Amino acid sequence: MAEPIFARVALVGAGLIGSSLARAARDFGAAREVAILDASPDVMARVRDLGIADEASGDPAAALKGADLVIICTPVGVCGAVAEQLAAYLEPGALLSDVGSVKESVVAQVAPHVPPGVHFIPAHPIAGTEFSGPDAGFSTLFQNRWCILTPPADADPAAVDRLARFWTRIGARVETMSPEHHDRVLALTSHLPHLIAYNIVGTADDFGEDTRSEVIKFSASGFRDFTRIAASDPTMWRDIFLSNREAVLEMLGRFNEDLSVLQRMIRRGDGQGLHDFFSRTRAIRRSIIEQGQDTAAPDFGRRK
Repeated sequence: MAEPIFARVALVGAGLIGSSLARAARDFGAAREVAILDASPDVMARVRDLGIADEASGDPAAALKGADLVIICTPVGVCGAVAEQLAAYLEPGALLSDVGSVKESVVAQVAPHVPPGVHFIPAHPIAGTEFSGPDAGFSTLFQNRWCILTPPADADPAAVDRLARFWTRIGARVETMSPEHHDRVLALTSHLPHLIAYNIVGTADDFGEDTRSEVIKFSASGFRDFTRIAASDPTMWRDIFLSNREAVLEMLGRFNEDLSVLQRMIRRGDGQGLHDFFSRTRAIRRSIIEQGQDTAAPDFGRRK
């Protein structure tokens, strides 16, 4: 196996992404040592039981000692507070990153707390499941998934390249863009679909107990997929929507406009218009499969 890219990676937060990174860094030889730090004593105890880290004492000084890569794997709403708490323990020359689904907000929160000599390079792996916690992680989560880096304009190119090689080593495909562009793209491809899923499942829940039981009993694959998305971690998604509110509201406005067009087609019996629209959207699904971001195989259970 090739030489590890980092001597020690410290992961702050042991949820799905953090615990998957711990497993992946080990299994694919991306780091010699893995340390995990989490604010919850129960989570830290579980990390120790699972044996997915070389250092899991819960002590920030011990976790970050010798760490040349530190990744914040917490909900985006607390990234700034976490960075402030970590600042005193960051090694000179270390690389600090994150995994948040929103980048402008994370940059604004974290950047003021980054000590001189520490390289801050935000990142976002576009990978996940509806499960959370240290037991939910698995080392192949990032295989053939995109990881977007949003380095500041004055970032050290060598540090950016090193972080890109880390993500590539654990199976991801790496793209670089500005935080602003990232947030607009993800508002459409990730944040809006989650908002719609939460709303549709919430609408079903509002119908009352009798209808709710029938919805559950007779749910078709489409509704089941919505419930899978809507089962995602509520704290994480609350923070995402609040942190990326402008971009989400912009995409929601566009969605509502397009939904009104479909509503008129149905009201007027415009079968050709509906067929043309559905044919266009079907082509997008084929493109996603062709790029290896999903499979055409039937999978009504939606395995992770």
